[in-house]
Amino acid sequence: MAQKGTKLYPEKFCCSICLDLLKDPVALSCGHSYCMKCIEAHWDGEDLKTTYSCPQCRKTFTQRPVLDKNVLLAELVEELKKTGLQAAAADHCYAGDEDVSCDVCTGRKMKAVKSCLVCLVSYCEKHLQPHYESPAFKKHQLVEPSKNLQENICSRHDEVMKMFCRTDQQLICYLCSVDKHKGHDTVSAAAERTERQKKLEESRLNIQQRIQDRQKDVKLLQQEMKDIRVSADKTVEDSEKMFTQMIHLIQNRSSEVEQQIRSQQETEESRVKELQEKLEQEIKDLERKDAELKQISDLEDHNQFLHKYPSVSALSESKPSSSINICPQRHFEDMTAAVKELRDQLQDILKNTWTNLSETGTQSHVLLPQPEPEPKTRAGFLKYSQEITLDLNTAHRKLLLSEGNRKVKVIKHQHFYPDHPDRFTDWFQILSKESLTGRCYWEVEWRGDRLYVAVSYKNICRTGSTSESAFGLNDKSWALYCDTYSYKFWYNIQTPILGPRSSRIGVYLDHSAGILSFYSVSETMILLHRVQTTFTEPLHAGVRLYYAGNTAEFIKLT
Repeated sequence: MAQKGTKLYPEKFCCSICLDLLKDPVALSCGHSYCMKCIEAHWDGEDLKTTYSCPQCRKTFTQRPVLDKNVLLAELVEELKKTGLQAAAADHCYAGDEDVSCDVCTGRKMKAVKSCLVCLVSYCEKHLQPHYESPAFKKHQLVEPSKNLQENICSRHDEVMKMFCRTDQQLICYLCSVDKHKGHDTVSAAAERTERQKKLEESRLNIQQRIQDRQKDVKLLQQEMKDIRVSADKTVEDSEKMFTQMIHLIQNRSSEVEQQIRSQQETEESRVKELQEKLEQEIKDLERKDAELKQISDLEDHNQFLHKYPSVSALSESKPSSSINICPQRHFEDMTAAVKELRDQLQDILKNTWTNLSETGTQSHVLLPQPEPEPKTRAGFLKYSQEITLDLNTAHRKLLLSEGNRKVKVIKHQHFYPDHPDRFTDWFQILSKESLTGRCYWEVEWRGDRLYVAVSYKNICRTGSTSESAFGLNDKSWALYCDTYSYKFWYNIQTPILGPRSSRIGVYLDHSAGILSFYSVSETMILLHRVQTTFTEPLHAGVRLYYAGNTAEFIKLT
């Protein structure tokens, strides 16, 4: 429990996913905490991935973490609800630096809950009541609190701009329509809004239809993936069974061949043994005869010798021995040759079958569009070079253009540019005139402290200092942040990037393939970051600068 007198800050106990106080808080190993349902829902959306990550620090986990309620953190949240939350609720009603304050309040101003487009005043809940109660305010149009109400006032006539000049594509007041814009194609702002609203709705319907089509494709791909897994598992099981059967067949044939060889071995050994025994008997008979002849030869008495000599011829007679031809290690050559031939045939069959299986396995049943390969050299990128010229109507008033509207510089004092709905009012930003589709490449040379090199949809917000109008801080733009020491990539959140510092950045876009790449360009090109996404509208190149004297130039590539 928090000790008495300890100040608790509600924002410290908020879930970064739902932005509300933690409910059933859980803590990840990286130290960040979330509502249990929020982080579970977040990871449920990552089921097709092989890793899970922390939404804040992006630390990845190879296995989905098991979550347990953090009891201590839960008790602190409950203590906060009882103590600090009441005090915070009182302060919450007053306007802070980022809030729209009530224009009627005196002293400490309350938060505005609505802005009136007729009065051009923002009201808190208390001062808004007359607009609800008095018939005089019945036709007044109330909108969400806005800091930009004065932009609805004509700087020339101090009148509310309720007209729209289609010739000059800008809001004007009634006096402008009979003065500077006399003879132009002018309509009421409401009529122009209605017309553009129709086009906007058509674009939305088109996008929604594309979303539905893509969702159907995703479901088909998910089913395809499921079918692939089931088919692969069954094929592995069947192939294992068949290979086991083939192994058994080979083992059985090996046993049969062994039995046949042993049987033939027994027959041959029997024949050789029989012949050997006959020869051994003949050797014994010859040895006996030789001993008898030796006895006669050794007689000293001539008469005895001559008396026994006639028997010598009889003892010397013997049957001629049979000729024996021995061929070492050739008794089973025919069997060896037969087994070798079978082995070679089996190798050929397995080789041909495996080639067919490999070719079949590489054929894809899901035909997806394959993007063209990204160039490997700067010469390859220059084939897609895109000349970029900057749109003066989008430039912040502290940006000065030169070099045929290819170079932009931050100046100390605001330049006089006419009012235009496309102009950035708070961030030092500018967009290109060219809308970018297909494959494009361009390079930006920069000088100064820091820079954002960006691409953006044309419908990005142009007013206010919120993230909605800042390159890279929303879902309508992508930006590479460069400073003296580091790089970061921004698309709603930041991603730190390692790479050599360079005063020139190359940008490659393949719109249809959804590829956006940033390169450090010097003597060589080094990839800093690549994005793979889906672009739903044409893009525009842009930059955001910071301090007076900082410059950025879109190089004319030849």
